[in-house]
Amino acid sequence: MAEPAELPSARSEKWRPSEFEERTPSVARMYDFLLGGKDNLGVDRERAREAVDADPLFPRVVRENRAFLGRVARFLAEECGIDQFLDIGTGLPTQDNVHQIVQRINPDASVVYVDNDPVVLAHGRALLADNKRTTVIQADLRDPTEILAHPEVRRLLDLDRPVALLLLAILHFVPDAAEPQAILGELRDALPSGSYLAITHGSPDLRPDVVHRLEEIYSRTASPALARSREDVQAFFGDFEMVEPGLVWVPWWRPEHEPADDSDLVWFLGGVGRKP
Repeated sequence: MAEPAELPSARSEKWRPSEFEERTPSVARMYDFLLGGKDNLGVDRERAREAVDADPLFPRVVRENRAFLGRVARFLAEECGIDQFLDIGTGLPTQDNVHQIVQRINPDASVVYVDNDPVVLAHGRALLADNKRTTVIQADLRDPTEILAHPEVRRLLDLDRPVALLLLAILHFVPDAAEPQAILGELRDALPSGSYLAITHGSPDLRPDVVHRLEEIYSRTASPALARSREDVQAFFGDFEMVEPGLVWVPWWRPEHEPADDSDLVWFLGGVGRKP
């Protein structure tokens, strides 16, 4: 896997893993490892290698999700004129984060990252120390009221103007018992007309045996995962109008180049919707 761009290290912020972190795999650190990052622990690498054994294409799936993020951020900033972004479940920084992409297009664009992983927070605070239009806050997707009321969200985002809400590779870590549809309903309702919602989500529809095996592996992490059908993922958009080409496997969402032959095996769904 390719090495990531040099970024401030979480360890430079004096992060030291707790006993729980040392013995419990973190999905954020596993994701970092799969992207070629360095801020992960042995327990994360062990579980990630199990996932790769179950699906040798898994690092490719993760990279395709990251590429989708880049295309969506550019589309929203360039073609839609969106200058406010709320990225929930941002994960560890790598090349071309949302704020780097959109602020190249519009230096005045505002970005709020939301995560509850201490390593993500340490990374983000180091990376964003000198960026007055971007911040990272500690909060949980399962408490949308807290996110929407957070002082930093209110400081940087004007919720009376269109906002892009990014929920990439995060909703499959929200179990049905946490009522993800209600969470999405609250978030959608808080967005003004002209806002956008981008989602990626693991789905068993394409390769059920592989995906269910990965669910079992992720059940032994701090954040068990639940893949959902296309119908269930589509429901997260509510009455938002889908941007062409709709909800598709992520390599096929507005690709900048012809997708590779094995793109048909990438089992993440992705799409963007606009609030009427």
